[in-house]
Order: sequence, then C-alpha cells, then structure tokens
Amino acid sequence: MDWARLKTELGADNFDNGRTPEQYQRSFAASYSVCFALDGERIIGKARALSDGVCNAYIVDVWTQSDYRRQGIASSLVKQILADLQGQHVCLFTDDQQTFYHRLGFEEETTGMSQVIGQWLEKA
Repeated sequence: MDWARLKTELGADNFDNGRTPEQYQRSFAASYSVCFALDGERIIGKARALSDGVCNAYIVDVWTQSDYRRQGIASSLVKQILADLQGQHVCLFTDDQQTFYHRLGFEEETTGMSQVIGQWLEKA
C-alpha cells in the first residue's frame, strides 16, 4: 500500500485527520482486518477493524472517496470486515452515518463511554 497516496486521497476528500503516512501504516498493520477499494491505482475506499480475535471488535476508518459514494462500496467494505468478525460483538462510533449502519444490521446503544488520553489527532 502506498501510504503517502492514501494520505493524499484522504486529504483531497477532507477526511485526513492529521495522521502521517507512517501513522497510517502502523494503524493498519496493527489491525485485525483491513479492506481497501481501488479503481486502478487510485484508493477509493477503506475500512478496518480492531479485535481481540475472540469476542470484541471495533470497526474504524470507514471511508469512500466522495465521487464514488452511493455505489455500494462502503457497504461492501464493511460486509467484508464483518465476515472476519463472526461470533464477535462489534461496535463503532459515527457522527452522521447511523442510517447507513442500521442498513447493515447495527443497532444504536445508549451505553458506552470514551476518553481521549493525551492529545487527539485533528478532527476529520
């Protein structure tokens, strides 16, 4: 994977949250499941999951290039990630894509908490 190219594509789509190419590489290398969508050499989508490999998983970094949206790419990416997470409790955070995730079988939960330790990256 060309991590500098990924950062460029994300930045062009206003989805770059300040990670360097090296940080993207480390993030994806430490993931349980990773999926990319390509159009030729162009990176047009990505998704990944963190997991203990037994019972708990967390989907992060789901993105589709803006001019490729509403073509089922993000749904396919998430479905491929979910196939790797059979039997696990899968959670995620989203600010504005609740309807999208509902269509994939996710349900909203009222329980949950989070905390940022140290300084967080720029907001996407």
